[in-house]
Amino acid sequence: MINRERNRITFNGSFVLGDLHRPLAMLHKATHEAGYQEIILDFSECLAAFPPSMLALCVQVMKLREQQIDFNLILPSDPKLNRLFRNTNWANILAPHRYSQSEFKGYTQVPATIFTTAKEQAAAVNRIVDAILGAIPDIERRDFAALEWSINEITDNVLVHSQSPMGGIVQVSTFTAKNKRVEYIVADAGIGIPASLRETHPEITSDVDALDRAIREGVTRDASVGQGNGLFGSYQICSHSNGFFEVASGWATLAFTESDGLHVRKEQVPFDGTLIIATIDFSVPHLLEESLKFGGVAYSPCDYVELHYENSDTTNITFRMKDETQSFGSRIAGIPVRTKLLNLSRMCNGQKIIIDFSDVPLISSSFADEAIGKLFTGLGPLGFMKSFELRGVTTTVQQLIDRAITQRLTVRF
Repeated sequence: MINRERNRITFNGSFVLGDLHRPLAMLHKATHEAGYQEIILDFSECLAAFPPSMLALCVQVMKLREQQIDFNLILPSDPKLNRLFRNTNWANILAPHRYSQSEFKGYTQVPATIFTTAKEQAAAVNRIVDAILGAIPDIERRDFAALEWSINEITDNVLVHSQSPMGGIVQVSTFTAKNKRVEYIVADAGIGIPASLRETHPEITSDVDALDRAIREGVTRDASVGQGNGLFGSYQICSHSNGFFEVASGWATLAFTESDGLHVRKEQVPFDGTLIIATIDFSVPHLLEESLKFGGVAYSPCDYVELHYENSDTTNITFRMKDETQSFGSRIAGIPVRTKLLNLSRMCNGQKIIIDFSDVPLISSSFADEAIGKLFTGLGPLGFMKSFELRGVTTTVQQLIDRAITQRLTVRF
């Protein structure tokens, strides 16, 4: 339950997607009607909070802060949820004067990231796809390219169409325990999709109609800066993979679920800007071929693997270990490295991957075992030598790797 008393908004229980409009209405009444210049966001009794509703709140707080409204944040009393607020960067975005930016080092989540320029947007997308490459095993290359294309298009729309001076926020979660799913959320506090489309489509008479039109192929505010396929293609990817897709903007919400299909509804409280939630299920093979077809023609975008790993040498790919992880001292740091190497070997079939340990003077035994030992024993000696080659390895690192492989083989046989 969410309540307001004067300038304090209190979040009790769970703050879920269905609640996102309620605090927005309270913020409007507290600042624009009651005239408060300082708002307290009290999450002390909150028991659960989820990225879509939190990012929706974050962008509205950013917008009001630009209007000289101050915010104070009281974090949840629950220790686990308190850490989540810090790790996801929600605490920093809501109260940057009090909470520092997230230093989360996990590999299955990408904290909420603000982007205001094309350079920041590209860096955010690269960070996201790199994290996914190391988090989801056995991902097909074209499926991976489809996800990258979708995130890139939706975040780019913020810069091109939203007219938001604060830019936007993107956050990504991966879920691999039961199925291969990725959820990403993009939010901004710009003019919103209905207002954007009406600039060149005066025939659009309602916000409901605007969102329905926004996911149609080729519908865009300005054809000179975009083909209007970002929302269309992203919706196609989510729906074909039996995922989830929702857009909240203006006085309307569009949602797709596997069970209920596609629905567009009018809201009683507007969302000033745009919130997009996309969940893609990678357990469905050949996602790209089924989804990214424009004008009836399949589209194959350039992907992160091509730009960051492949080069003019069509026989080898260089995997520079010093650029792939911030730590060489733990087993958990080795997990995404191994997953990424396995994914690259599948995506770049026939090309040998050079694992370059140059400028890596020391690694822990647990890292060596997790990243290389398990890789070697999983593929077998012939499979490993066919796909991988170690270079630039110091004597100490080589001894640790050899020992990890020997111990794995001893246990196995």
